[in-house]
Amino acid sequence: MDERLRRQLDFALEIDKEKNILRQTHLSGQGRRENDAEHAWHMAVMAYLLREYANEEVDISRVMLMCLIHDIVEIYAGDTYAYDTEALQNQKAREDAAKEQIYSLLPQDQKEELIALFDEFEECRTAEAKFACAMDNLQPLLLNNSNDGGDWRAHQVSAEQVRRRQSRTRLGSEVLYQVTENIIRENIQKGSLTD
Repeated sequence: MDERLRRQLDFALEIDKEKNILRQTHLSGQGRRENDAEHAWHMAVMAYLLREYANEEVDISRVMLMCLIHDIVEIYAGDTYAYDTEALQNQKAREDAAKEQIYSLLPQDQKEELIALFDEFEECRTAEAKFACAMDNLQPLLLNNSNDGGDWRAHQVSAEQVRRRQSRTRLGSEVLYQVTENIIRENIQKGSLTD
């Protein structure tokens, strides 16, 4: 086996570990906690299905790839809960170190390609990154809503915290942002989110 193929297969096996990274969000219908790989798959499918609601025309294959690769770094960096203010302070440093470590398993050209996609997602400036970020925010919100806001209640999350996070959704899709705002209002009324 040549060196390039060996490195690609090593990377493919290493990213299987993403299935072991548990998130705070539970699956719909009061299910178990979801893992990062499930989150990534769900976002990629959602991006394809909801692409017509992007604020700008997007290269959907690029969006889907961003959705699929952006949490791979959490294999080494761990998951950071969206509303954990302490862990958010050093998230970038942890993920930057993990990004270098995991993508260095690949041949140099693919390492550079995936790091560029990861960085594009994090910067949230291109139409594709904005829409991928919208999926990253919308997906757990939909799951939380399907569970009557149980994860928000468990972590005592406020409506203001959710709105701040969903501001990135607005950058990618005004239509989907309005959906998130309706869900937030409903969950304030149910007492799942504090106002």
